[in-house]
Amino acid sequence: MPLRKEPSHLLEPVITLAKKAGKRIMEVYQSEFRVGVKEDCSPLTAADLASHHCLMEGLDLLRPRYPVLSEESSTVPFTERSAWELFWLVDPLDGTKDFIQRNDEFTVNVALIHRNRPVLGVVYAPAKAACYFASEGCGAFRQVGDGEPEGIHVRAEAHCPVRVVGSRSHRSEELDRYLSRLGPHQLVSVGSSLKFCLVAEGAADLYPRMGPTSEWDTAAAHCIVREAGGEVTDLAGRPLLYNKQESILNPHFLAFGDKSKDWCRFAEGLGFGS
Repeated sequence: MPLRKEPSHLLEPVITLAKKAGKRIMEVYQSEFRVGVKEDCSPLTAADLASHHCLMEGLDLLRPRYPVLSEESSTVPFTERSAWELFWLVDPLDGTKDFIQRNDEFTVNVALIHRNRPVLGVVYAPAKAACYFASEGCGAFRQVGDGEPEGIHVRAEAHCPVRVVGSRSHRSEELDRYLSRLGPHQLVSVGSSLKFCLVAEGAADLYPRMGPTSEWDTAAAHCIVREAGGEVTDLAGRPLLYNKQESILNPHFLAFGDKSKDWCRFAEGLGFGS
């Protein structure tokens, strides 16, 4: 199932769809919503489901039609999805804990995966009216409100001290050990895939993740960082790949802008997996 042309022709309808899903999220955000619990004990709100249904219906109308793997419908067996050469990978509400805490740091993530690599990504933060997007070979952009999209780029030379972004909800011992080796740095805690976006726009140098994430958490923003001139790799320096195995969990990873630095060396010998 080859791409009929470069994926950029799908950007405009996907951006529109992500903003529509964001509107559904904000309707719940501005109400007295309840919080449920999924089978894996992670939180679930009406906003997750409203965004999911909005995205599933909208992506089904796009042509050509590609299969969809969403966090809220993740039961597609690997025996089926392993045959997908092209598919949409979706997180309807990334940062549900941030949503519940009402700190505005949650996003809608939509990625198009082609042969295990993200070739299109849209990350929309509805509470901030900020949209980040990219497609392979076309660069990365940020749009705030109804303003004109502006091209974004990673910082080619890291700040001194290094500006690091980390998870607001998932601080780990492994991360602390990595940072102790990194040396002088400034650490800012941010929710959802906005951490990647700060790297992509040059506001941060490094996002090290030594904790569990799923493929739908990273794919859209991975494309944005790469098209902004950065990279996302595992701790051995290999680019993250998608839909390669039964598990949808990512390895530990690093998202960074300055490619002249060997960010992986600070993880060597620390005794946690790559």
